[in-house]
Amino acid sequence: MTSSIKNYLGAIRYFEGLSDSELSYIAANSILHTYEANEIIFLEGEPAQGLWIVEKGRVKIHKLHPEGGEHILHLRGPGNTFNDIAALDNEHNPANATALSSEVSIWLIPSDVITNVLSTNPQVALNVIRLMARRVRSLVGQIEDLALYSVVVRLARFLLKQTENPNLSGPGITRTAIAAHLNTTPQTISVALRELEAAEAIEFDRHRIVILSEDKLRSIALL
Repeated sequence: MTSSIKNYLGAIRYFEGLSDSELSYIAANSILHTYEANEIIFLEGEPAQGLWIVEKGRVKIHKLHPEGGEHILHLRGPGNTFNDIAALDNEHNPANATALSSEVSIWLIPSDVITNVLSTNPQVALNVIRLMARRVRSLVGQIEDLALYSVVVRLARFLLKQTENPNLSGPGITRTAIAAHLNTTPQTISVALRELEAAEAIEFDRHRIVILSEDKLRSIALL
């Protein structure tokens, strides 16, 4: 069972430079969890258990509005990690995590295992600093998009990201999920899709979006 998590560890930038014995130590202390669609993985404010790695399916990291709506901060798929910051500072979960697709399999690396590896391997500590810097840049980009750009522009950018990152498409990534990620409504997403189709950048139906012209989509995305 640990062989599958060990394969993922070798491909995750956090653990670049680790020896085979160090990877085996992490794998031996990792715990596999399985979830069905809409099943809660953890709640905001709970003590963090550690670093999570998706093996199968899709996971959403989200915040709930006081009025009952939600904003999806991140969409995670196979090979992606989540709850990184809480795993590193041993504080509370900063957001909720929920299975977005059916048959989700994720590994948990307990916080004490992460701490032990960080304290004994300076290369891992350097990897963490670089990845945290990349995550901060990504969050700044998200804030900029929400503050400065229309839904049409944000949707065009999201569709372009889907072509680069397969974890942003596939099971569970519905129009509703995209709307929650872009901080809008499914109805507004439908209107924006029609605008992109009218511009001959995409074509779509209820289940599928096809990019017809990446150049036109990039122009609309202001990239």
